[in-house]
Amino acid sequence: MEQILILDFGGQYKQLIARRIRECNVYCEILPYTTSLETIRALQPKGIVLTGGPDSVNEPQSPSYDAGLFSLGIPVLGICYGAQLTAKLLGGAVVPAGVSEYGHSDLFVDVPDSALFSGVPSETSCWMSHTDRIERVPDGFLITAHTGNCPVAAMEDPDRRLYAVQFHPEVVHTPEGAVMLRRFVREICGCSGSWHMSAFAQEQIEALRKKIGPARVLLGLSGGVDSSVAAALLSRAIGKQLVCVFVDHGLLRKNEGDEVESVFGENGGFDLQFVRVQAQERFYRALKGVTDPEQKRKIIGEQFIRVFEEEANKLGAIDYLAQGTIYPDVIESGVGGAVIKSHHNVGGLPKTLSFRGIVEPLRQLFKDEVRAVGLELGLPASMVYRQPFPGPGLGVRIVGEVTPEKVRIVQEADAIFREELTRAGVDVGKGQFFAALTNMQSVGVMGDARTYAYAVVLRAVITEDFMTARAARLPYELLDTAMNRIINEVKGVNRVFYDLTSKPPSTIELE
Repeated sequence: MEQILILDFGGQYKQLIARRIRECNVYCEILPYTTSLETIRALQPKGIVLTGGPDSVNEPQSPSYDAGLFSLGIPVLGICYGAQLTAKLLGGAVVPAGVSEYGHSDLFVDVPDSALFSGVPSETSCWMSHTDRIERVPDGFLITAHTGNCPVAAMEDPDRRLYAVQFHPEVVHTPEGAVMLRRFVREICGCSGSWHMSAFAQEQIEALRKKIGPARVLLGLSGGVDSSVAAALLSRAIGKQLVCVFVDHGLLRKNEGDEVESVFGENGGFDLQFVRVQAQERFYRALKGVTDPEQKRKIIGEQFIRVFEEEANKLGAIDYLAQGTIYPDVIESGVGGAVIKSHHNVGGLPKTLSFRGIVEPLRQLFKDEVRAVGLELGLPASMVYRQPFPGPGLGVRIVGEVTPEKVRIVQEADAIFREELTRAGVDVGKGQFFAALTNMQSVGVMGDARTYAYAVVLRAVITEDFMTARAARLPYELLDTAMNRIINEVKGVNRVFYDLTSKPPSTIELE
């Protein structure tokens, strides 16, 4: 399989580089800069990208690499720190910039017939983030672009197929960046762009059959996108050798437990063993009287572990533990290391459960790629495009003590809000939209009687990465309709608020 390797020097945008390359239907992986030259040579990549990083290439302790990388005959693209490292390793000079550049800069292309800049306007915008700059390019290189403060915004040695840019083509603030990256992977590296989800799914199914053989696999199924797609993929590979344990802790969205069972249970379309544990009362008892958010999280996590352990011990010998780990989880935890997801706290499983190994069939994929595989495998779109849901469930969407009555209120209010979003045609694909329950009760009037009831808060945020978010500008008519329905249809509610706060200073969830 043709692939691009991304060597990570600590760049904050490394995931975006990978996303942009995969959008060209070219497979890529992120490896740490400590990966040996021998390993890279053995992998035979079609191209290599060097990421940015927070360090200065002139500091002795800063990350570096074997200059032999540039003699492999493989195209290389250095980005930001990667560009400066390219210059230094090949005999150029990097110095502190007289004026640091952070954010938007006007980019001027000096060599319009450059293979990297073909099709890019001679004047465009780019996103800079650097305090050093390349003062002298290495022998064989020519300067291909500059900005007002950066004489060497891009350089290349086309004979050796070595390219470097000081700016970040992977971010949306560089509008022509996707064109540049596509030029690199498709034209310069010669990738065919034949990597598609249908091919991935079939290849992964065959690989899973080969790895697992006749062994049994246990998966903690949450009903979320990642674990559901992992279950579907494993089901296609090993059938009833897969045991899915679904812990229904009573903190799911309305009807979600039944929806999960309808897909993976006895009457669903997947060949596997499905175990649904009705543990609602157990969780409610453990949460009784608890109001501290962090304590609630710990209790929910601890109870999940106990229930999962008890069910696993009933199953007899299990060889592998499966998880819905996806590529961002791998990257965020340190590239190359084994990852055990904390979602639903499977990562905290006690040592009394021993497995031959961990199976992570989705660890190479980003979220949108996971969704594409889910559709390819026949999962319903309603599950594949399900809104993100926190591991502790409604426990972090109920401020204060969690009770069955409060769970009912927030489930009903949330279902109404999501129905109205769908009816209004709101695109919820790039955000998180839900109802939560405050711990505030106030006086109201309904009919001829005074009420003393709870306030529901509607939360809708738009985000690219869930690190920052802004409140969605929903139509007033939608909010007005949702408010009326919630107050009229959900017993125990007499006020509805809309949360306008961004992240930061708030978080997306309430607790």
